Amino acid sequence: MRVLVTGGAGFIGSHITDALLDAGHEVVVVDSLHPAAHHAQPEGLDPRADHRWHSVTDQDALTDAVRGCDAVCHQAAMVGLGVDFGDVVDYVTENDLGTAALLRVLHDQRFHGRIVIAGSMVVYGEGRYRCGTHGVVRPAPRDPALLARGIFDPLCPRCGGELASESVPEDAAVDPRNVYAATKLHQEHLGVAYAIEHPDVTVTALRYHNVYGPRMPRNTPYAGVASIFRSALERGEAPKVFEDGAQRRDFVHVRDVARANVLALTAPTAVPGPVNIASGHPHTVLDAATALTAAFGRPELAPEVVGTWRAGDVRHVVASTERAREQLGFVAEVDFAGGMDEFATAPLRAS
Repeated sequence: MRVLVTGGAGFIGSHITDALLDAGHEVVVVDSLHPAAHHAQPEGLDPRADHRWHSVTDQDALTDAVRGCDAVCHQAAMVGLGVDFGDVVDYVTENDLGTAALLRVLHDQRFHGRIVIAGSMVVYGEGRYRCGTHGVVRPAPRDPALLARGIFDPLCPRCGGELASESVPEDAAVDPRNVYAATKLHQEHLGVAYAIEHPDVTVTALRYHNVYGPRMPRNTPYAGVASIFRSALERGEAPKVFEDGAQRRDFVHVRDVARANVLALTAPTAVPGPVNIASGHPHTVLDAATALTAAFGRPELAPEVVGTWRAGDVRHVVASTERAREQLGFVAEVDFAGGMDEFATAPLRAS
């Protein structure tokens, strides 16, 4: 099978490229080497892939890359919460327009095959919560006044009582609460619209949770929290943990994410729609900082809980992994302790 991987030189995309090549597939990579993720062309890219340094908005270059491809794995995107709302045009251009441009080329080329889109858990906004009185509820946007007082957990919007966090299934209501989240949801919606008009094409959106592992970019506000902590340790600084550190996430290793993409592209039966890709074993952000610090071997750099908060952040979001297991046959293999031990000394990329 010949597969086009957009963003295939990036953190996740390069691992997907490696996994596809190791499985015997041909890979064409299209990557713009966006400066938010790349300081220069990354080292260590697999020479077996056909690397082409273009943006997915370059219609002529993309048309040439698509020819002869049996499947498309769309990873190209700006990621992370960013700096502030001033990033909005860049996010919409790279994520929304980039996806639209790709789908336009596939339409023009009468593409027949599977499309896998890199989705994200950020589309859920706050995760799933249950009130002891009112059942499953959707918390209101976070109140800056409560956050400033150190009250970080959401409250029931009906009675003001405490809520219990639960795992989020794919059919949960979406509620994007920052620019990045809005663009990731729009990517999915564009994929759905494409699939409706092209019934011979299956579009799968893999909603990644907190991906970490070798080749993450260092020292950038667009990187994931694990990379931010690791970069601090490399600078000889204690990782700074926002809020009280008790916010829960599902940290999933990049090799597992790559394997999930290969499964989505090659499973005997295509799986349309969204699929959570996560470990199924949530941990707090402070857990991650503590595990990394211990594995890094600098106990004097104990994580510092600073209480800082950002309006676009969410408190708890962890995934139900049932659909991934039942329909893709995906179960994460890298456990949290082993993955963090490896990541503490794994190579990062300059950015």
